Amino acid sequence: MSVITSQLLTRFDVPGPRYTSYPTADRFLEAFGEADYVQALTQRQSGSVGKQPPLSLYVHIPFCESLCYYCACNKIITKHKERAADYLRYLRKEVELHTQHLGRGQSVSQLHLGGGTPTFMSDDELRQLMVLLREHFEFVPGGEYSVEVDPRTVDENRLAVLAELGFNRLSFGVQDFDPAVQKAVHRIQPADQVFALVEASRRLGFESVNVDLIYGLPLQTPESFDRTLEQVKSLRPDRIALYAYAHLPERFKPQRRIHAQELPAGAAKVAMLSRSLDALTDAGYVYIGMDHFALPGDALAVAKRQGRLHRNFQGYSTQADCDLIALGVSSIGRIGTTYSQNAKTLEEYADLLDQGHFPVVRGLALTRDDLIRRSVIMALMCQGQLQYESINLAWLVDFKTLFAQELIQLQEMQAQGLVQLSETGIQVTAMGWFFVRGVAMVFDRYLQADRHRTRFSKII
Repeated sequence: MSVITSQLLTRFDVPGPRYTSYPTADRFLEAFGEADYVQALTQRQSGSVGKQPPLSLYVHIPFCESLCYYCACNKIITKHKERAADYLRYLRKEVELHTQHLGRGQSVSQLHLGGGTPTFMSDDELRQLMVLLREHFEFVPGGEYSVEVDPRTVDENRLAVLAELGFNRLSFGVQDFDPAVQKAVHRIQPADQVFALVEASRRLGFESVNVDLIYGLPLQTPESFDRTLEQVKSLRPDRIALYAYAHLPERFKPQRRIHAQELPAGAAKVAMLSRSLDALTDAGYVYIGMDHFALPGDALAVAKRQGRLHRNFQGYSTQADCDLIALGVSSIGRIGTTYSQNAKTLEEYADLLDQGHFPVVRGLALTRDDLIRRSVIMALMCQGQLQYESINLAWLVDFKTLFAQELIQLQEMQAQGLVQLSETGIQVTAMGWFFVRGVAMVFDRYLQADRHRTRFSKII
């Protein structure tokens, strides 16, 4: 891999989207509301069964018992466990509204419980939630059914309940094993606790265990993060999600408790990323792209090898072009060529459901240009390459003519060793993977016209 120069680092030390969707969620409009969402559901249901794409479910559980200072998720900090029972009542109302338009028994091949902390719910409440979902949807055998787990909220008995409920994938939030870093972000969890839970997960037969890590947190250094990586390598989870911390205290109030002077500089963050790539690939992990690693036998690595990798609101996925029904406060879904987002406050979410309305308050109907550019961006983000002919045939366009200005911009990136351009396509280089978000940004029509990008995290 080529050496990353300080000039290259300076150029790409800028904010940019993560492209879990295109257009990105900041482009959603309040003009898109319930009527548009109902129309999208109706169009899905009116299509012939053979043409319906597979269905994915996301359920957002917003509650957490304690505040992690780095967190940018939509969450509600509370010790009052009874709030989960009330929330379940509203999830039932939202599910039943969907059934009115789609009917019962829609096939589901992917479920993800996120948060917040899904394991804030009691075992009985989680059972009620799964009964509710199974009453209304048909979960296909062999699907991916995952749940985010805060290691501080579970033991082996609770993991056994999750297995009993049909979950086959777990994601543990670890972030960093260093005690000083954990204290600085207000998330103390001993490494031996995580190790014990991962071992228990294997005994219980979970197909895949993911561990989330974050680099760029306060008090982290490349050397301290090396030690965390060594522990993770010995833990050997099936998947690793390695995220860069985005310090946006003006947007996320909890981050104001983090002392900016304790954050590592850009060069240190690049060193953490570079050393992480080396350490994890040397340990046998496949670099999926941007922020995901997986062992060679994991479904995500298999999808990467076979060119079936996709990207959705949860990150990289094996599920191709799923319609995504998003349930719960602030959840973002995708139906057909539309995106939609639920109300961000629990009060507004509940009020709309009490009135018998879907809690959708914003969204977007994608234009043809949006769809073409999404195809380009996702090919770069997922496969690291793009063949012009594939876009030409899929959309009946001439890529080189349509994206003439973008190709001129990419020539400079080629000179810097980030991409290789040929007569037939674009290839992201090994070094270019460090900056793949920057490569994708070239094709983002909205971003190219908008230089006010501080709402995004830094690329590095």
